[in-house]
Amino acid sequence: MIDLKGKTAVVFGLANKRSIAWAIAQKLNEAGAKVAICYQSERLKKEADALLPELNDAKSFQCDVSIDEEIERVTEELKAAYGTVDIVVHSVAFAPADAIKNDFLLTKREDFRVAMDVSAYSLVAVARALEPLMSAGGSILTLTYYGAEKVFPNYNVMGVAKAALEATVRYLAASLGPKGIRVNAISAGPIKTLAARGIGDFNKILDTVTERAPLHRNVETAEVGNTAAFLLSPLASGITGEITYVDCGYNVTGM
Repeated sequence: MIDLKGKTAVVFGLANKRSIAWAIAQKLNEAGAKVAICYQSERLKKEADALLPELNDAKSFQCDVSIDEEIERVTEELKAAYGTVDIVVHSVAFAPADAIKNDFLLTKREDFRVAMDVSAYSLVAVARALEPLMSAGGSILTLTYYGAEKVFPNYNVMGVAKAALEATVRYLAASLGPKGIRVNAISAGPIKTLAARGIGDFNKILDTVTERAPLHRNVETAEVGNTAAFLLSPLASGITGEITYVDCGYNVTGM
């Protein structure tokens, strides 16, 4: 059994109850962790606050991870509320709509910058801010996708940003390892989240996974949550810098 009693977990990127971030928060809470949910903006506050009663002793905080001042503010709020942090979940990604739906060759410089900033650099910013609160070591987890390795239709600049995110995981693992902090990523299969709505022909991707994946189905958010709870727990104490696939085996298949 995974036991996270006495641990504090901060989960960035909650959008709604269908978010992977929410599934992870639930699993961490079930394992006994105190959970702090971080949502991006005032627009998402109502959604976050409505979910809090489903968790034991949880709190919500607003933080736009593309703004350093907000990361600094929420770090102080977390310090005041909990003192220390043991677990950090980074479930954040964004690219302007045109940069996803248009041919990759047409990607604008500013759209490229935004995608890289929010989807990859924000992990560095969050890790740097919260590292002082992780005085007893701990674990950081982010979410990626197979589009970081292979070309997927209508994924475009987000695939490049996810590739950068995966490299960031490895470099952060090296930087934070001496401090007893592990850094890993889950590469989840396609899931119908709010972010997925921006990807054209998303249902075709789901159908292709069902056809070709060894398990002949798509992954569920709860399964991603289960793997996250393992990677964030002491049971995975020897694992860092890794990308773990939770995609019903789709990534092992050929044409």
